[in-house]
Amino acid sequence: MSSKSSIHCGDDFVPLNIAVLTVSDTREEHNDTSGQALVERLQAAGHTLAAKAISKDDVYQLRAVVSQWIADEAIQVILTTGGTGFTARDNTPEALLPLFDKDIEGFGEVFRTISLAEIGTSTIQSRAFGGMANSTVILSVPGSTNACKTAWDKLIVEQLDASHRPCNFVPHLKFT
Repeated sequence: MSSKSSIHCGDDFVPLNIAVLTVSDTREEHNDTSGQALVERLQAAGHTLAAKAISKDDVYQLRAVVSQWIADEAIQVILTTGGTGFTARDNTPEALLPLFDKDIEGFGEVFRTISLAEIGTSTIQSRAFGGMANSTVILSVPGSTNACKTAWDKLIVEQLDASHRPCNFVPHLKFT
């Protein structure tokens, strides 16, 4: 693993390899509007879709997929959508938090702050969260398409842009 120290808050955009995981017991590729919204946005921003999958909301299946992507030297960012609510089948935080080397505690807080203007106090039912593992950023957002659009447009896009100041995630990522 090598790092690009010259990327630290530089002037140039650096395209990243991003994997998208939809967590759902009911969605399939043809009706995965949330995952597709993230794919469309990351590609429009100039990033590369490195992988895309849909997984049942099962702790061990989620860990298996995300662990494989964390270990993949080519994947720098993992975005998950779904499984962040309070139902018995919402297991994304329980599945992924143990995989993190570091939590990105502010991610969920900022997401909920932004969402407050759109959905009011219902935002407290979002367990959006983020973390780092093996120099890979993992960001998990709710399964609604609007939540994915909000998260990308108002939070994620800037943090995955090497030119965003005063700081962004790019200097902390693995580059091969």
